[in-house]
Amino acid sequence: MMTATAEAAGPGLRTEYPFVLPRGFADEHGTVHRDGVLRLATAKDELTAHAEPLVRQNPAYLSIYLLMRTVGRLGTLPVVDRFVVEHLFASDLAFLQDLYRRVNQQGHTEAEVACPECAHRFLVDVAGEVTG
Repeated sequence: MMTATAEAAGPGLRTEYPFVLPRGFADEHGTVHRDGVLRLATAKDELTAHAEPLVRQNPAYLSIYLLMRTVGRLGTLPVVDRFVVEHLFASDLAFLQDLYRRVNQQGHTEAEVACPECAHRFLVDVAGEVTG
């Protein structure tokens, strides 16, 4: 079975989106994890999340389940599970929800903004990609 990675998908199809959280997740040792990777959602991700009993009882959990399935890495955490996503700061959760929506519905992480001084309009990458 082949997974949908950037290499397997072929050139031109972007399936992973690096990001930097505004605040970050602090683990039990006090380490803050901010950089991560979100992958494109699949139909299986959506169907599996909708089938979860907790999501059926409380639809607000849908985004929690979708993020725990599609955030492939967050800092040096061994796994991004429900506990991690539930314990993100509200601003980080909102950031990831917006990023998920952008990459899965619009296909990119760019937003048009305007300079408050001169009103010049330009694109910024809202994912805050880590540069090498």
